[in-house]
Amino acid sequence: MALVAAFVLFFTPLQGKAADNEFVFGLLMVGPANDHGWSQAHFEAGKEIERQIPGTRMIYIDKVNPADRPGVTVPFLVDDLVSKGVKLIIGNSDDMKDGIREAAMLHPQIKFIHISGDDALNPESPGNLSNLMGKMEYGQMMAGFAAAMSSKNGKIGYLGPLINDETKRLAASCFLGARYAWTHVLKKDPAALSFKVSWIGFWFNIPGVTSDPTQVAKNFFNSGYDVVISGIDTTEALIVADQKKKEGAAVTAIPYDFQGACDTAPDACLGVPYFNWVPGYSHFIKDARNNSWKKEWIWLGPDWADMNNPMTSSIGFLTGKALSTDAQKELTAFVAGLGDGTISLLTGPINFQDKSVFLKAGETATDEQIWNLPQLLQGMEGASK
Repeated sequence: MALVAAFVLFFTPLQGKAADNEFVFGLLMVGPANDHGWSQAHFEAGKEIERQIPGTRMIYIDKVNPADRPGVTVPFLVDDLVSKGVKLIIGNSDDMKDGIREAAMLHPQIKFIHISGDDALNPESPGNLSNLMGKMEYGQMMAGFAAAMSSKNGKIGYLGPLINDETKRLAASCFLGARYAWTHVLKKDPAALSFKVSWIGFWFNIPGVTSDPTQVAKNFFNSGYDVVISGIDTTEALIVADQKKKEGAAVTAIPYDFQGACDTAPDACLGVPYFNWVPGYSHFIKDARNNSWKKEWIWLGPDWADMNNPMTSSIGFLTGKALSTDAQKELTAFVAGLGDGTISLLTGPINFQDKSVFLKAGETATDEQIWNLPQLLQGMEGASK
C-alpha cells in the first residue's frame, strides 16, 4: 500500500485522462530524463514527436530500474499508463524485455515498442509488440576511428556497461574503427594498438552494485591510456578527461548516446556518436494512429546523404572541439567510405577473441551475425562474458 501511495504521489503532475482527439504515448526510461545520454536521447525524441505530429502527447516515467524503483515492475507501470489513456508504450532498455513482453500479453489493445530487443522476430510473440534499434555500430566505428586518430600512444580504453550481445558488438565496432585508422590511415603497426574494455556491470553507476565509472575512467588515464571511449549511458569518462586535461594531461574522451553530450566538457571531447529516435518513433506512432500497425523488427542506420539530419537519420556523429582539423578531414573520408561501401570493416578475415574464426577472408557479416556477436574480437582486451 505504501508503495502504491508513493507512486501516485510522485506521478500526480503527469496524470490526466486523454482527450478524445489525442494520441497519448508512454515512455519508460531506464535512467533519468536528463542523463545527457541514452535516456535523454529518448526523452528529447518524445518531445520532438509532440511537436511534429499534431494531437500527440507523451507521458513519461524515468529511472525505471531496480535501484531507483525497487519492487516496481514494468507491468505495474504499464497498468498505470493504460489507465491514463495511453495507446502506445515504449520501453527503452534491454532490461525491460521480460516486463514489456508480459505487459503486451496483458494489454493486447495497446501497442508496444521495445528498444534493442528482438521479440518481433519470434512468430509466437504478441502481434502488438515491435522492436526498434539504431545501427550504432556505425557510430561506434566513427568513435573508434576518431580515438585512434587522436591517440599519441595507441592506448585506447573503452568504458563498457554490462556484457551482452549488444554491448559486445558496439565495443567491437569501436575497435574495428580504431584499428582501421591506426593501420590504414596512420600506417602504424597493429601490434602497437592497445584496446582495452572495462565493464562496470550496468548501463550507469549504481553505488554498491556496479564498478564506479569515474574510478574506472581515472584508472584508464592513470595507467597511460590517452583516449577513453564511453559505451555507458552517462558522461563520467568525459568529465574525468576534462579534469585530467585541466591538470595538464594530454587526454581526451568520447561520450555516447546523446547529441548534446559534448557540452558537458567540450574542451576534452573528440565527438559523440548519438541516437536519433525520431524517425523510428514517428514510423510506429503514425502506423498505430492510422490502424496500419504490424509487428516489426526495425534496425535503422544513418542517412548517409546527411547523417546529422534530424528528420531522416537514426544515427549521427558530431565532431568535438578536441578533434584536430586533420583528423576531422580523415573522419569525413572514412564516413564517406562506410556510406558508399568502399570501406567494410565487417569483412574478413576477422577472428574472435579466442582466435576462432568469425569471418573468413572476403566474407562479410550478416545482420544476424552482427546482432548476436558471441564474443569480443582478437586484438581486444577484456571479458567476453
